[in-house]
Amino acid sequence: MRIGMPMAYSGGFTETVAELIDYERAGLDVVNVPEAYSFDSVSQLGFLAAKTSRVEISSGILNIYSRTPSLLAMTAAGLDYVSGGRFVLGLGASGPQVVEGFHGMPYHAPLARTREVAEICRKVWRREPVVHDGAHYHLPLDREHGGSGAGKALKLINHPVRERIPMVLAALGPKNVSLAAELFEGWEPIFYYPEGARAAFGDAIEAGLALRDPSLGPLQVMVDTHMAITEDEEEQEAALRQVRNHLALYIGGMGARDKNFYNDLTRRYGFEEAAESIQDLFLSGRKAEAAAAVPDALAHGVALIGPAAWVKERIAAFAEAGVTTLNAKPLAATHERRVHDIASLKEMAS
Repeated sequence: MRIGMPMAYSGGFTETVAELIDYERAGLDVVNVPEAYSFDSVSQLGFLAAKTSRVEISSGILNIYSRTPSLLAMTAAGLDYVSGGRFVLGLGASGPQVVEGFHGMPYHAPLARTREVAEICRKVWRREPVVHDGAHYHLPLDREHGGSGAGKALKLINHPVRERIPMVLAALGPKNVSLAAELFEGWEPIFYYPEGARAAFGDAIEAGLALRDPSLGPLQVMVDTHMAITEDEEEQEAALRQVRNHLALYIGGMGARDKNFYNDLTRRYGFEEAAESIQDLFLSGRKAEAAAAVPDALAHGVALIGPAAWVKERIAAFAEAGVTTLNAKPLAATHERRVHDIASLKEMAS
């Protein structure tokens, strides 16, 4: 099992990159740079490529609405070039709050758009003339679809390091999960609960795998988690509070009451009553109570928090549920202990 880590740089990007070198030496396999409505991740990924030598760098995630498919492909090819073939293109639909609220783009047809984006990206990387006539993208853009008629079918000038750059789809809904299993090298769910994964995702994964091109290889399952390896019960509780706050934010507040993908997922895991309670509390401004309402089984189940023996058991549970990469956010209080935890996790997962 590979070990990844999301890059959190609230303390300063330059300082965090300097610390990343220690994680790379400790055995970290991949680092994910987020992009929501923050600084763009592309400029930072380029900086990371120059400062690291082995670790893979991944966008986590670029939404499919704010950049054209060809620009996504160009960006991925450029980052793969400057990193020496170490880039992973993480994509996702995001949600209407960001896409419509921050980018001013209509949020519709995420499934069909994602499929077309993947097809166009691979065509660009193969250096084929980019010709595509889909429901949402028309290349070249002709008069019938609002163009001037002067567009020309072009191919990428540069020769990419790889003609197939790995793509990972962040997906939660059954149809999007099926698409990830069918068309992408990897799939990234959020707060993955091994004991509920079969009920939440099993049918969707199987449907997608039935249509999968064997040349894509086995589906890589890359899950986000929080991690603190400690015998100290107070430290465990402090770490679990962070997990509960994180879960409450997503289950309760990421989306409208009737359109919250994370709340829907929690229900599919079997926590229907808790999902409703968390959302009611969070949307009424009672955020601490919402966090307290997160079930113990869910908080413990999605995280790697506790003594080494417990963490090792949870790693085995994730592996049994099909996970191939753990994107673990270390929660220890000091940089030295966080690096140590990543090294320990790498050893346990080997």
